[in-house]
Amino acid sequence: METPHHLQRQHKLRPRAPPQNSLGWACLALTQAVSKLLKISRFRFWIYAAGPYVIGYTLGASGFNDFLRPQYYIYLFYFFVPANIIIYGINDYFDTETDIYNPKKDEKELRVLASERRKLGRLLAVVIALSMGLMVTQDGGAQLLFAGFLFLAIFYSAPPLRFKSKPFIDFTSNYLYIMPGLFGHYIVSGRLPDSLIMLAGFLHISAMHIFSAVPDIEPDRKAGIKTTPVVIGRTAALILVTIFWTSLAILAITLTNFHPLSFLAFIYPLVPTSVLFFGKDINRVYWTLPYINTSLGGLLWLALVNHKIIPFVPRLL
Repeated sequence: METPHHLQRQHKLRPRAPPQNSLGWACLALTQAVSKLLKISRFRFWIYAAGPYVIGYTLGASGFNDFLRPQYYIYLFYFFVPANIIIYGINDYFDTETDIYNPKKDEKELRVLASERRKLGRLLAVVIALSMGLMVTQDGGAQLLFAGFLFLAIFYSAPPLRFKSKPFIDFTSNYLYIMPGLFGHYIVSGRLPDSLIMLAGFLHISAMHIFSAVPDIEPDRKAGIKTTPVVIGRTAALILVTIFWTSLAILAITLTNFHPLSFLAFIYPLVPTSVLFFGKDINRVYWTLPYINTSLGGLLWLALVNHKIIPFVPRLL
């Protein structure tokens, strides 16, 4: 029987020379542990949970003193690392069999072997226990939002619900990435953001999810996972992404009263159209999204800080 490609590559790797002392072993073990945590938590995508939290908190803040609260930094760390361990760790835990068809697992993500599932399960138990501990310190409204995030993060991949395998529910449940923003806004202001802002979040995260699932159409089809792109097809999925992101851009322009910076939101619909009409490689385009999201999200955050916290540029918003 032919050896799978990813295993052939592993066999060709030459093992590193072992360290000669206990300090060397400790450093090696620490390096390997940190490397694995970074891969499990998809450090390239940390901004997808932490970014909405920062934006939501800043949008709800009333002044600079709100950023001196310890809770801001506690949850900033949480949504950067532990939250992403839950999101992607659960995905890896329950997808060990289906991931054999996904080439991304050999390149920029982690392929969890069946023998490693127990260690991953223990890590997830610790992080979920930490999350439960945080909920004890929250008021009722914050607990509902935080529990909503955990529910979506866990059951996006975990049975029996496994939202990722249900067309149209898959991208709708991806609202889990907006939940940190709602939570951040609530803990600093005591209320939710405007409904149109929450709609903008839905449009963006739905488009993100559908677009990211398009490169996985063939692996998902082989694994029997019926995502939205698998059901409606590649072209229809990219058209739907374009509709969502165009609607987001129009909404952003309207919400900011036609501010010049808001027109940058039209960068988003250019992403799927570059694949649809100009033949761009979707796998290459897909990995540019973290940079686009970080750049535009950072600009939005600076604009909010300028408008609400420290007016360092006159009339930026």
